[in-house]
Amino acid sequence: MNPPRIDVVHPDALGADDVDLWNELRARGTDAPNPFMSAEFTRAVGRVRSDTRVAVLRRQGETVGYFPHQKGRWGHGYAVGLGVSDSQGAVLSPDLDLDLQHLMRACSLTAWEFNHLEDGGQELFLPYATGRFASPVIDLTGGFERYEEHLRAHSRKFLKAARAQERRMHRDLGPLRYVHDERDPAALRTLIAWKSAHYRRTGRRDPFAQPWIARLVHDLAGSRSPHCSGILSVLYASGSPVAAHFGLRSRTVFSCWFPSYDRAFAVFSPGRVLYLRMIEAAAATGIRVFDFGRGQAAYKDSFKTGDLLVHEGAVRAAGPGAVLHWLRREPVRAVQGFVRERPALKAAAARTLRTFGAARAR
Repeated sequence: MNPPRIDVVHPDALGADDVDLWNELRARGTDAPNPFMSAEFTRAVGRVRSDTRVAVLRRQGETVGYFPHQKGRWGHGYAVGLGVSDSQGAVLSPDLDLDLQHLMRACSLTAWEFNHLEDGGQELFLPYATGRFASPVIDLTGGFERYEEHLRAHSRKFLKAARAQERRMHRDLGPLRYVHDERDPAALRTLIAWKSAHYRRTGRRDPFAQPWIARLVHDLAGSRSPHCSGILSVLYASGSPVAAHFGLRSRTVFSCWFPSYDRAFAVFSPGRVLYLRMIEAAAATGIRVFDFGRGQAAYKDSFKTGDLLVHEGAVRAAGPGAVLHWLRREPVRAVQGFVRERPALKAAAARTLRTFGAARAR
């Protein structure tokens, strides 16, 4: 069969029919469509990054797929929102037979890098994955009450401690109020300030120091699409915010993104209390998968009911551009993998980052 025709456009060029078809293809491919893989997320990134592109695949005049990407120098391509996107890949008709190198040539890419490639429906790219990682999730198909039963059976001490901290907060700080979908821009600014301070304090790169990421979050905070809607959740004590989270949701998936809290109240573990309120509210609004995102953390292990898998790696074409990409990325990736797989080295690296962060904060 002849290869599909491929046109590469800026996301702004996608019409309403394209957006509808994109999300329809997603719905066909999975019953748990992650909002990071929606047309709306790619269009939002396109509004803050001029290098965003979408390859539109057509066969006999019928659109059969979309491949969102960012294109940098030397033809180096990246998953849309690489660094902040938690689900990546192409959106293709299930019966599409596609030559990956044909797609790369059509997009003028010498490489395409990913670090949160979906495990399902991305068979085109999976052979190029060099690492896979757990993304802890909560299955809420049975509702919050059934999930709470799971916690009592598997994380009883954790649940008991969280409920005790909630009562203590109410007693010592005053009445608690939870807002699942906060509209106050001041609350979002507060969360970003907390989160930026946390990144700096721990010696990590602050994503909000990059203007496009800050603009993206503010843009998505106003999104109300059923396929990708920004949700700011805030826990207040006596009218003041003590913990907050900004994430994205589709009809059935809540994807965690930026959580933080006021360090002045760290003794109360407000993050645990916030998450319990969020999970309960999410279940009540139709969420069936609550996705914490890639990365290990004790609180994720306590909350989760299982794991999804995401992959990292890169597709490379032949030529000097691909060689340059390999030289820039693979040695760094190898060192990161070496440290990550050795707990003592990983702990030492974390201590070094914290020391650096503390010195930088002085």
